[in-house]
Amino acid sequence: MSKISAFLVLLSSGLGLASKCPPSFSIPKSEAVDHVNPLIGNGGDTPNGSGGMIPSTAPPFAMTRWVAQTHQNYVSVTPYNHTATTIHGFQGTHQPAIWMGESGQVVVVPGTGSVKSKFEDRGLRFSDDTQIISPSYYRVELDTGDGGRILAEQSATSRVGHLRFTFPTEQSAYVLLEATRPTPITYIPTNITYPLGSIAVDPARREITGSNSERQDWIITPTSIAQNASNFKGYFCARFDTPFAKFGVIQNGSEIAGEKTGKGSLLSAYARFPVGTGKVNVRVGVSFISVDQARRNLDAEIANGVALEETARRTRTAWAEKLDRIQLEGASEADKEVFYTAFFHTLQYPYEQDEGGRYYSGYDNRVHQGKSYTGYSIWDTFRGEWAWLILFAPERIPSMITSMLQDYKEGGWLPMWKNIVETNIMVGTHADSLIAEAVVKGIKGFDTDLAWEAAYKDATVPPKNDGNTRYADREENVDYEVRAGLSSVYTENGWVADDVHSESASRTLDYAYDDYALYRLAAALGKPKDIVNTLRDRAMAAPFTLFNNATGFMEARNANGSWAGPDAGWTEGDKWAYTFDVVHDIPSLAAYRGGNASFVQSLDDHFDGGHNDHTNEPSHHIPYLYALAGAASKTQERVREIAKANYNNTPIGLSGNEDCGQMSAWYLFSALGFYPVNPASGDYVVGSPFFDKATIHLPGHTKPLVITSAGAPNAPYVRGLSIDGKEVKSTVISHKQIATGGNLQFEMSKEPQTWGGTEMLSYWMNFVERQKVL
Repeated sequence: MSKISAFLVLLSSGLGLASKCPPSFSIPKSEAVDHVNPLIGNGGDTPNGSGGMIPSTAPPFAMTRWVAQTHQNYVSVTPYNHTATTIHGFQGTHQPAIWMGESGQVVVVPGTGSVKSKFEDRGLRFSDDTQIISPSYYRVELDTGDGGRILAEQSATSRVGHLRFTFPTEQSAYVLLEATRPTPITYIPTNITYPLGSIAVDPARREITGSNSERQDWIITPTSIAQNASNFKGYFCARFDTPFAKFGVIQNGSEIAGEKTGKGSLLSAYARFPVGTGKVNVRVGVSFISVDQARRNLDAEIANGVALEETARRTRTAWAEKLDRIQLEGASEADKEVFYTAFFHTLQYPYEQDEGGRYYSGYDNRVHQGKSYTGYSIWDTFRGEWAWLILFAPERIPSMITSMLQDYKEGGWLPMWKNIVETNIMVGTHADSLIAEAVVKGIKGFDTDLAWEAAYKDATVPPKNDGNTRYADREENVDYEVRAGLSSVYTENGWVADDVHSESASRTLDYAYDDYALYRLAAALGKPKDIVNTLRDRAMAAPFTLFNNATGFMEARNANGSWAGPDAGWTEGDKWAYTFDVVHDIPSLAAYRGGNASFVQSLDDHFDGGHNDHTNEPSHHIPYLYALAGAASKTQERVREIAKANYNNTPIGLSGNEDCGQMSAWYLFSALGFYPVNPASGDYVVGSPFFDKATIHLPGHTKPLVITSAGAPNAPYVRGLSIDGKEVKSTVISHKQIATGGNLQFEMSKEPQTWGGTEMLSYWMNFVERQKVL
């Protein structure tokens, strides 16, 4: 039986995890958590078929996720793949996405007989039908190869992994802690480096502690912070509940029995237990500060004597607190799996980087007081994931923004793609959008003066050596990329020059949107009118400097104004996707394409011609543009088609990479019936709700948000909409209308309707006027 089939059998039996968990397990009831299938998204279009998601155990936004290790992970390969037949240990991973590198990882390896430290030697076979996977508890039976079996169980808190191994009593058993390993840099598996580390065995404390300098993205660190960031280390403290019979250190493949310490590369240590021991518990605290802090994290989060069942219960409760906030009616069991797994995915990143009120900063190589987060895939997540977090994790948003502002103070710029420190991956300064959206939606609790200073710097200060640095994707030995091209042509003429900078057309459109976000931020904070107007005017003008009237498409331009060609200058997309990427000024975009009717036809050409690529984020808003051009029924059709084609409850249930929650955020918003096409506007575009009813208990509010759409599973078209009894004629609703609860009543139909079409002209006239007076 496959892992997915076994999981479905457990769900359909109504027993959930309890059907295979030990009798001592007392699992809090949660239909939502029971429908999470962590294997969804563990397939897809990536080189090792991982889809970017791993079936890890950890609470929401955990600093460290624990996962059965089937692969050595690096850029393009994650630690677990659903097709694997051997497990090589249990890894505490900090790899936030498949196209990012690992940092400061640790691996716990159970075994019997002679100690095996090398990855290729220590793999133990397992059978799918012994594997249970959930957000809070994992178990599997491992074949020792000589007739014995090891039962491995795992749970975790944010900074501590909790593992329990039940060994065959007739064999000598051991647990090995791997501190350093051979690690590939970039996505080339033969490009091996050997990070340095340390290991120490303390039999009196029943501890193995260690550290390593592994940070696979070091090669693309901005040059101005590279020296400081090179001091990064991951630390761990593993504490056992069973005395050591023997112990030792293994370095470069050589075992030194009885040795207590070691330094260098290819470094592990082990503890061996007497024959007949049976169960061994090991709790592993991790830290980016020190071994002592790892020990403090261990004591704070899983104290001595806490059973693995209790750790699993706490972590399951943490997930239930979030996932149980939405109840669905009219959804099939498969629908619920897709929905709640997507919800699970959206609450993992960015992840916690602070420990006990302090955090290590690789920007200045110092330990600071305060909260901190890392794993910011902002080019992806500004589109919908951030809006989802504002709704369902608003208590986290002030600290997440404060963390970005700390990065600005310590490194000089807001993050673009922070993985421990900045990596310069992707384009645009969309941290500006995150801050603006939070302010527009009423989030408080962070320094808005500092936020404005940092964001305004993005819009006005070019990066170092801007005129002679191309900033190619993952270019090495360059400083902060931020708004490459700002120093010359973009400021003067409105576009980033393709013969100077890579991905120039995508940069131009991204910068224009970021200017719009800053304009909204400036208006909300009461900044001088000349600043507000300059940002607004630049945001509205810049996109259309790329519009080639001869072709009807956006096109990159060179510094002298000449066209660079239809295929030049794009980031993870093409001229089709990016010609629709002016989310802050759809009326002008429609006008450039000949008016609403021609614009709708161009959208049809995009979809019918097979140009829409939902696996990449620049396409996510496009189906909603019909509704902004008076053709809402076409949005409703396309959204349903995309959801059906790209989401299901199998390992390839995400057609592309999860990208830190954005793929799932699109599905969740779409399933509820609206999507934040222009995030910084504070508005949502109405689509087509998937289910009969969704009851949502938003954090901090007593009144639920109830979305009723009777017949929606088989009737995709909207005939009418009301909010709290008041008729809504436009296809746009505001955050204020839903943020504190209320009743959205959809009237659904099996046939296309004209709802929303006649009101869009007046909506856009009002929109244009609103921009003038903000």
